Amino acid sequence: MGTVLPARPAQTLYVTIRRDELRQLKDERDQLQRELAQLRLMLQNQGQAPAVALQRP
Repeated sequence: MGTVLPARPAQTLYVTIRRDELRQLKDERDQLQRELAQLRLMLQNQGQAPAVALQRP
């Protein structure tokens, strides 16, 4: 077994971000959320398509 080292206290990392960078990240997040909602809707509709086709006379 290896040498046991004492645990170090947690460190805080500070990051500086410009307002334009933050705005861009928020825009990208919003776009990804819209795409995810579209994909979920497509999957949901795809799962329902066979059931709808079976109900036709």
